[in-house]
Amino acid sequence: METNRQKKIGSVIQKDLVDILQGEVRKNGVSNLVISVSKVSVTSDLSVATVYLSIFPQEKAKETLEGIKSNTTLIKHDLSQRVRLQLRRVPNLVFFIDDSLDYIEKIDNALAGKENPIENRDLLDKRRKS
Repeated sequence: METNRQKKIGSVIQKDLVDILQGEVRKNGVSNLVISVSKVSVTSDLSVATVYLSIFPQEKAKETLEGIKSNTTLIKHDLSQRVRLQLRRVPNLVFFIDDSLDYIEKIDNALAGKENPIENRDLLDKRRKS
C-alpha cells in the first residue's frame, strides 16, 4: 500500500513528465503522436518510479517506448530541474506501456460479441476449471 508521501511524489512526477514528454513531441514536430502518463508508482524507499505510458497510435508504441527508454537520463535531468524545490532526490525512472485500455477493450468486445457468457450459458462449461 502506498503512503501519502509516495502518492504525492508520484503525482508530482506524473504532472511534470506529461509536460516534458508532450513538449518533446511538439518540439520534434511529430503531429500524430499522443503520449500520456497514466500512472506513476514510487517504491517505499523513493528510489525507483515506475511510469506507465499510454501511447497513441498503438502502432508506434514500441518504437516510441524504446526512444523514451534510450533517453531516460535526459528525461530524469529535465525532471530534476523542474522538481528541484520539491524533491531532494529524483527517483530512477522505469517506463512501461500501459495496456489496461487494451484489456478493457477486449473485455468489452467479448461481452458485445458472440462469446458473451451472460447470454450464452454454454460457454461457461468451457471456462470452468476441471
